[in-house]
Amino acid sequence: MKMLCFSTFLNFMNVILVLLITFASSNEQVVINVDPSGNGHFSTIQSAINAVPSNNVHWVYINIKNGVYKEQVSIPFDKPFIYLRGQNRRKTMVVWGAHDRIDQSATFITQANNTIARSITFMNSYNYPLNENKNPVTQAPAAMIAGDQSAFYHCSFIGLQDTLWDVRGRHLFKFCTIKGVVDFIFGNGQSIYEGCTLKVVAHPRHPLVGYITAQGRSTPNDDSGFVFKDCQIIGRGRTFLGRPWRPYARVIFYNTYMSDIVTPEGWSTWRSPQNGLTFVENNCRGPGSNRRYRVKYMRNLSQQQLNFFTSLSFIDNHGWLKKVNYL
Repeated sequence: MKMLCFSTFLNFMNVILVLLITFASSNEQVVINVDPSGNGHFSTIQSAINAVPSNNVHWVYINIKNGVYKEQVSIPFDKPFIYLRGQNRRKTMVVWGAHDRIDQSATFITQANNTIARSITFMNSYNYPLNENKNPVTQAPAAMIAGDQSAFYHCSFIGLQDTLWDVRGRHLFKFCTIKGVVDFIFGNGQSIYEGCTLKVVAHPRHPLVGYITAQGRSTPNDDSGFVFKDCQIIGRGRTFLGRPWRPYARVIFYNTYMSDIVTPEGWSTWRSPQNGLTFVENNCRGPGSNRRYRVKYMRNLSQQQLNFFTSLSFIDNHGWLKKVNYL
């Protein structure tokens, strides 16, 4: 009877939360607390997301208390305006171990527009921890970001192959850490990575050389591309800066520190023709930034082009980020 009463109480609280969100005004702040010890509105992140009504039009803040959340977290396309706020990315962790099917296996999946996450680590544990894990190296994403106008601050994305699937849409990753070896930032997103740490993590069963990016721009009129601004490339092993996933891949490294793990040639065409690729390095530094032996098909941008791609105008010509910064 006590269990039944507690379950009824939780269902009642869920109804109340949905009603609060549904009828909230634009000036009201709706907050949901997640605590694995059971002292919040919910004990799992996914149950909190499930409580947000479809086609929500107001920001919903989901505060996530420190803990290791062993769950796959998914925000469907009809649940925009969700802000996931962790306490500390070293202590607020979402861990899941699915693999192979990249469209289904990411630890964190968001298909909704206007998603924000702060101070959270998303890890795919299929190949982690490195020193203990015996699984074969395979596609095992930590995150799949498919919505538009989304931003991530002080987050970590940890995997080995295909760590961060930047699928499509305009995105900002600021002061984030992304770990991996093979194509560990890939997709067709139109994204700026600012002040991020790109950490290559060698694996005893992985080939000697890895790839940081595999960008998926498919036509010359496609607006997408990855811009790395004020970042650092560190780690162990050897890595290319990128290879194309599609024939018009666009990747720009600007004012970025490159350690000696970067190969002298820097880039690979994989199976794409050279003339469609836009691979750029500008004002970079560190032992891995020496361009003496770089591939000949690297591009040089005009100052005007460089100013555009390295400013927020590349991902925000309508002011959506300015609104986000007030949250």
